[in-house]
Amino acid sequence: MKNYTMLTLFLFSGLVFNSCISLDSDIKEITVTEVQELPDKLNEVSGMTFVKDTLWVIQDSGNANKLYQITTDGKLIKSIKINPAKNHDWEALTSDEEGNIYIGDFGNNGNKRKNLAIYKINHTDLKKEAIDSIEKIEFYYEDQEDFPPNKENLFYDCEAFLIKDDSFYLFTKNRSKNFDGTTHIYKIPNEPGEHKAILLNKYVTCDKFTACSITDAAISPDHNKVVLLSNKRMWIFTDFVEDNFVKGSLKEVQFDTYTQREGVTFKDNDLLLISDEKTKKVGGKIYEYKLEE
Repeated sequence: MKNYTMLTLFLFSGLVFNSCISLDSDIKEITVTEVQELPDKLNEVSGMTFVKDTLWVIQDSGNANKLYQITTDGKLIKSIKINPAKNHDWEALTSDEEGNIYIGDFGNNGNKRKNLAIYKINHTDLKKEAIDSIEKIEFYYEDQEDFPPNKENLFYDCEAFLIKDDSFYLFTKNRSKNFDGTTHIYKIPNEPGEHKAILLNKYVTCDKFTACSITDAAISPDHNKVVLLSNKRMWIFTDFVEDNFVKGSLKEVQFDTYTQREGVTFKDNDLLLISDEKTKKVGGKIYEYKLEE
């Protein structure tokens, strides 16, 4: 592998974490620095998206069924309660060109859920304090027959998706025994109702679960770049054709720190925002990364 992008994250507060995980020596490690702390009440942010100059975030299972609006420097603006949707395991956010926001309720650690869903929050409702009506997109994986499958085939957890044109693309989190880094890529139409998630492709990241399982994904506003995130690495794809994302050119970067990175979104076509959960007083931050040519 060659031509890896040097990743620079700009420090607001000056603290640099030490990493206890090392991976491939042929991938350039990069220095990770803090940008800004998330609000104290948001210590388990599992997904975020950037819409019209502000960030929207969610928290995962065990937290409220709320959507939170924050500034890029970490100040909480408001929260919106999503009354029709229980937070079974909200794991990702994405948004479309109109500013509609989509919540991915598809966390599935045990690979046995049959109520997987994506909720559409209309952009006209984002000024409200509570929402009583939403559009629901339900789905099931076309190749899952057992709930749960055997330990060698636990491919049906998901923490990452993006929207392109009129479809969602899901990147699963592999929980199989003898983890080999394989993520399955599924396609679902952006339409209300129940749908079969079609398996489009597979991609192999690396073979260490804690560092190489996919925790989020994002696509640039011009649809020319796709980023996959893990706790330890990012995979940046360009020059792909239509939705063959992982068949494009690849730049792979490796953080020199290990935190529970769960959120990534594009602020513009060249600037990424990244977030991590707070664990034992580590993390709970927003980071910034300028993509380099």
